[in-house]
Amino acid sequence: MHRLLTMKRLSVLFLSIFAVLLAGAFAYERLVVAPGDRCEAGGKWWDPDAQVCAQPISIAEITGRPNPGDRAAASAEKNRELVAIETSLASQQRARDADADRQRVALAAQ
Repeated sequence: MHRLLTMKRLSVLFLSIFAVLLAGAFAYERLVVAPGDRCEAGGKWWDPDAQVCAQPISIAEITGRPNPGDRAAASAEKNRELVAIETSLASQQRARDADADRQRVALAAQ
């Protein structure tokens, strides 16, 4: 009796399918997973949909704000600006008050 699936044919079939699946797993690792790992190891962002390795950009660079490390210096600078504005406004108010007092005295003298 002649059988189609003998032990020898089954073993060859099994080993060939195993070899193809193993090669597929290695190819998947090499072509899909490894580029993302290399990209993230370099400190960049990996987009798996577009397969793009991109350099992250700080929001401070986009908006022109000071870097987070310089926040204390930026805050001190803003505080100095506010103090200068308040001083200027106070001197303008004093000048208006002095002018109003001068006009009252001139009006009372008439």
